[in-house]
Amino acid sequence: MADALRNWSFPVELQPDPDDIEFDLPRVLDAVVGLRAEVPEDAFTASILGTERAGNGVVIRDDGLVLTIGYLITEAESIWLTANSGHAVPATALAFDFATGFGLVQPLGQLGAPAIARGVSAGLAVGDDVYLVGHGGRHHALKADVIARREFAGYWEYVLDEAIYTAPAHPQWSGAALVGTDGRLLGIASLLVEESVDGKQVQGNMVVPIDLLDPILEGMMRLGRPDRAARPWLGLYTAESDGQLVVGGLATNGPADSAGVKLGDLVVEVAGRPVGSLAQMFRSVWAVGAAGVEVPLTLARKGSVVRVRVRSADRYDFMRKPRLH
Repeated sequence: MADALRNWSFPVELQPDPDDIEFDLPRVLDAVVGLRAEVPEDAFTASILGTERAGNGVVIRDDGLVLTIGYLITEAESIWLTANSGHAVPATALAFDFATGFGLVQPLGQLGAPAIARGVSAGLAVGDDVYLVGHGGRHHALKADVIARREFAGYWEYVLDEAIYTAPAHPQWSGAALVGTDGRLLGIASLLVEESVDGKQVQGNMVVPIDLLDPILEGMMRLGRPDRAARPWLGLYTAESDGQLVVGGLATNGPADSAGVKLGDLVVEVAGRPVGSLAQMFRSVWAVGAAGVEVPLTLARKGSVVRVRVRSADRYDFMRKPRLH
C-alpha cells in the first residue's frame, strides 16, 4: 500500500507546468513534507480517526516548524516527517486547535526542507487559479480552481465562517498546501467534499484559510493551544437531514451522553432559541458561555418533547496533550 501511494501521480495536464509559473516551484514543492502519526488504541479519538494517520505538513518557519491539519496529530504519541529527498526525522506534536482545525508539529532533527512564505487568503476569489501540493513533488501537485468561499459546518462541533473550496479534488488532501499563483501558502486542505459546479456534482477539497493562523500562532506555540477561552463542547455528533438536526452519535461519557441525550433525538432548541442548521446550533451553544457552562437543549424524541441541561466541557480535557519541548 505504501509503495502504491508513493508511485501514483496526477496526469501531466493536471500538474503545475514550470513554464507557466513565476515562483520558485521546486522550493514550494520541497516545503511540503509527508507526515505519519501513531495514536494509542485507548486515545479518545482512536475509534473515530484511527490509530495510524498519514497526510502532509507544510514547513512555515526556518526552524522547521510544520503546519498541518490537526486531526492527523491529535493525541499522537509518535510522528515522523519525510522530506522529498527521502530524509525522515521524528517529530512531536506541539499544538492543535479545535476551532480552526490547525495543528503544529516540530521536527526533532534537521529535515532539510525549506519554509514557504505565508500569503493572505482573504483576497482569494471564486475562479482564481491555485495549486494543491502534497508531499512527493510535482507529480503530487494539482492545478485547481477556487469554486466557492462559504461557511462550513462539521458534525463534530466545528464551524468555519468562510472556508475555501477547490476542484478538482486532491486524493491525498489531508494537510496538503493550498498555494497561490505567487507561490505563497493560502491554506491547509482538510476534507474531501462534493460540490455543485455549473449544475454538476464534482469532488473537491475544503481548505482552512491561512489567515486564521496568525491570531492564534503565538498562543499555540506557548500553550499547546490558542490563548483564549475554550468553547463549550457537548460531545454531540449531529447531522442535518430533511431540515432536521438528528443526533447520529455521542462521545462516550461525554457531556451530552451523561445528560441523557439519545441517538435519534432531534435538536429543536438551544437555550430556548430554535435552531435549524448545524452552524446555527453550534453558534447558539457557544453563545451561552465558555466551556463548563450548562447548556439547555430542547429535543424531540419519538413524538415527545424532552428538555435536558448539558454541563458542557473543555474538549481538550478529554484528549492526550501535546508534549511541549
